[in-house]
Order: sequence, then structure tokens, then C-alpha cells
Amino acid sequence: MTHPHRRTLLAGLAALAAAPAARAQPAPWPARPIRLVVPFPPGGPTDIVARVLAERMSRSLGQPIPVENRPGANGNIGNEAVAKAEPDGHTVLYNTSSIALSPALYTRLPYDAMRDLAPVVQTATIPLVLAVNPSLPVQDVRGFVEYLRARPGKLSYGSAGNGNVTHLGAFLLLQSQGLEAVHVGYRGSAPALVDAAAGQVQFLTDTVNSALPLIREGRLRALAVTSPKRLAPLPDVPTVAETLIPGFEVGAWQGMMVPARTPPAIVERLNAAAMGALADPEVRAKLAEQGTEPLGSTPEDYGRILREETARWGRVIAESGVRLD
Repeated sequence: MTHPHRRTLLAGLAALAAAPAARAQPAPWPARPIRLVVPFPPGGPTDIVARVLAERMSRSLGQPIPVENRPGANGNIGNEAVAKAEPDGHTVLYNTSSIALSPALYTRLPYDAMRDLAPVVQTATIPLVLAVNPSLPVQDVRGFVEYLRARPGKLSYGSAGNGNVTHLGAFLLLQSQGLEAVHVGYRGSAPALVDAAAGQVQFLTDTVNSALPLIREGRLRALAVTSPKRLAPLPDVPTVAETLIPGFEVGAWQGMMVPARTPPAIVERLNAAAMGALADPEVRAKLAEQGTEPLGSTPEDYGRILREETARWGRVIAESGVRLD
């Protein structure tokens, strides 16, 4: 026979066990708007793509996804902000290839991308375009090379910043041909493009979606693109690979990451929402207009790409001698 006090205790335990399971369940996600941190200025090549994807993803996730621009230090200010954010899936980083360049460019970074951030998806890649001021008497990339070869160190080229992929893309091109030119780093693509169009610098390699308006207006002349094949918005512009350096390919790729320790189920839902957006015909058409190629990946594949690209650019930067601190 069970003691009365024991019966009371057992009844209490049974009542606890039968209590609504929702108390022990995590709060539904997303419970509020998801902040998408873009670590570059508004209106730039990264921001343009991020906003297209955020709008489409918000529909499938049922919450607004406002874009928050946190520019500075080649993306590292925004990267650090997300690395140190609460890992609850309500703060997402829209990163670029600069995250793979930074470990070799800076001796002291306030975050470790591989330790403090978790990959979600690789979203897109934007090839670079070699463009010159129209006053330069060159019509194609081979003519450009010969023109520079005859004037070592006499011409200057702009970029979106010292150590940015737009800088290193030009550096690789010049290095491969044994050419010398003076680099001028700007605070973003916009001022570099303005000065190239005005003739303050004679050429640059910039992302296609940034340079396209000035190319279409005739204020810059496109000589070659750095993609494996020609681009729909510039069908008459050849690739560097077909005209000069077989296999040459440089692009500014993009992706999404979240703070480390974000629950895997949330990472998977973010990945699914992004993949759905990248498969949407309307989104793909908008990206194609800008010369942006949609990609897509699993979180695991994006993690592998990040590791490979960090190693690759580490070698390039070591050869270039560029340091930012």
C-alpha cells in the first residue's frame, strides 16, 4: 500500500509531466524581424544583391528583413558586429569575398570568421570588368597591355579599397603580364568609378553591376570581364581567359553567415529561404540584369568554399605585399 504523502508526490510529478510541453520548447523562429547586416555602403554592389534577396526571403519566412549597412575596414566592422551578436537567428551577415581576404591583410582582427561565424549559404558571384577611361587610346585588352608595357609606372588604377578584391583583381592581371601601375584605393566603388570616368585614374577592375551604368553611358570603356564566359549585359566584351590568360577567373562572391552557435535548425531554415529566393525567376532576372550570377549551396559546402578561398587569397596577398595594419 502506497503511503499518502508518496501518493501526493507522485500525483504532483505526474501533473508536471503532463504540463503543456510548449514551456520546454524554444520560442518559434523567426519571432521578430531579421536584421541583415551588409558591411558595405548602401547602393554598392553587395547592397544591391542583398536587398533583392532580403525582400524575397522575407516572404517565405513571414517576417520583414531590414538591411542594416555597417560599412568600414573592408567589411570587418559589420562582420565583427554579427560575430558578437546573439546567436538566435535574428541577426544575419551578408558577407563578401573580403571575409576571406581579411585574415591575410590584417594582423589583428577582432573576430575569427571560422570560429565566430557559421556559414549559411553562398548566394552569388559578381565578375569584375576591366574598364578604362575612354581617352586611353586602347580598344581591347591586348592593346591595353602593350600600352601599359610601354609606360611602366606611368598610369594609375582605382579600386574600392586597398586589399579589396577590386584591387587584387587588377594586381593579378598586371602581375601576370609583368606590368607596373600606381594603385589608388578609394572608400568604395562609387568614388573610384567617378574618378575613372573623370580621368583622375586611367583604369580599374570593378564589379560589373557597379560599373555597368557608366559603361552604358560611354563614360568608361569595358575591355574584358573576369568571368569564365561572356556576360549577358556585355555580350560583346570578351573574357580575360579567352583573350589573354587562359583559366583566369576573379569574382566578388557573396554569401550569408550567422553568429556561431546559432541553432542548426535555424541555419537550415535560412538556407532553405535563401535557396528558394535564388531559384525564383523574378530574382534571377533582376540579378542577370546586373551581371550577377546566382549560386546557392549547402551550409557545409559554403564552409568548404570559405576555407579554400581564405587559403587562396592568403597566397595572393603574401605575393602582393599588401598589409592594412
